[in-house]
Amino acid sequence: HLDRTSLLPSHATPRYAVPTTSSAFALEQPIEKNSKKMGVIKETLVPGDGKTYPKPNTKLTMHYIGTLASNGSKFDASRDRGRPFSFTIGVGQVIRGWDEGVMQMSLGEKAILKITSDYGYGARGAGGVIPPNADLNFEVELLAIAD
Repeated sequence: HLDRTSLLPSHATPRYAVPTTSSAFALEQPIEKNSKKMGVIKETLVPGDGKTYPKPNTKLTMHYIGTLASNGSKFDASRDRGRPFSFTIGVGQVIRGWDEGVMQMSLGEKAILKITSDYGYGARGAGGVIPPNADLNFEVELLAIAD
C-alpha cells in the first residue's frame, strides 16, 4: 500500500497533511497556504506512436511555441525561425518542465505542456520576455529521437 507522499518527488510539498489525531479514520485536511499545484501537466493534442519514448541522455528534435500562461502572449517559437530545436533530454539542457514533460511523449506526439514557474524559469525570469514567477505553456511536437 502506498501513502500519498510516497508518489511525490522528494522536493514536493504534499497537498494534504497527515492528521495528528489518534484516530486512524480521521479525514485528511488540505493545506491552505501550499495549495498551488507545482510541476508540469501534459495535454495530448495529437497522439504519437505510443511505443517510442525518449530516454535520458538522448538527443531529441522538436518544434515548439512558448506562451505566457497569464495572457497567452508568445515569447518564442521554433517554427518562426523555420527550423526545429534539438537538445539532449534529462541532463538539464532545458527547463525542468521540459525534461519531465517531454519524457512522457511518444514519437510524433503533439502536446501542450503547462509548466508552473518553479519548473520553468522561476524568480529570475528569462531574457526580458519571461517575467519572474511566470507559469508557461508550450505547444510541443516530438519530431525525432536519435538512436
